[in-house]
Amino acid sequence: MQAQIQALLAAAGEKGPAGSNTGSHMEVAKPAIFSREAGRVGGFITACRLYIKMRLRGNMVEEQVQWVLTYVQGGSADVWKENIMEKLESGEVEYESVEEFLTTLKKEFGGGEEELVKAAELRKLEQGGKTMEEFVQEFKRAARGSGYKGRLLMEKFKRGMNGGIWRKLMEAENLPASIEHWYRRATALDRNWRESRREEKRLRKKEMGGGGQKQERQSLPQPLVWQKRQPLPQQATTGPAPMEGVERMNAVVVRGSGQG
Repeated sequence: MQAQIQALLAAAGEKGPAGSNTGSHMEVAKPAIFSREAGRVGGFITACRLYIKMRLRGNMVEEQVQWVLTYVQGGSADVWKENIMEKLESGEVEYESVEEFLTTLKKEFGGGEEELVKAAELRKLEQGGKTMEEFVQEFKRAARGSGYKGRLLMEKFKRGMNGGIWRKLMEAENLPASIEHWYRRATALDRNWRESRREEKRLRKKEMGGGGQKQERQSLPQPLVWQKRQPLPQQATTGPAPMEGVERMNAVVVRGSGQG
């Protein structure tokens, strides 16, 4: 049996399932080693399902079960695996589908302990600096298998979201009626708020840039406005006689020695 499992494990990494359109070059993440941690059994089963669907869909049920067992290692998990393998070899147990086996694995290692772990994770989950999309996905993952449903689940979600979004939703004319409605409306509010903040920063930056240009323009010398020149008093000069009553616009008079 061990030799068959090792051969199956090696073959799974080289080719896709027979009759499928999944390319052999497509990379599919393999599940992490599972050693009986109650809080990880759900993620382990999900990873196994995805890999089997993508790469082992054409294999026999017994081969799929054996492949999953190769990732069950460590401590008492090894003892359980040996018992399952002996039952399979002797024909004492036979699974009609790999889903049936995965259900057995979840009951064995999950049970009430997994629900307690999920519930504790859900109670302490908060949005903080995460976007609402990120918070919703984390909340959904923790909610699965936590035992919370309906109004209790909505209360946990409201408690975890940021206060500004919670206040906007609570002050709305029509409150969300289900957890899915809470997800959608909270996500829309968070997205609009973040977009408005980005717009404010953009406008503020633009105004600061415009103010700098305005300040620079004010610091330039003002244009000179020339008025009608008054006649000079009659006195001895070394240069030509002054021009009286002449209006000079946009001109600059340079006075040097002996010239006016």
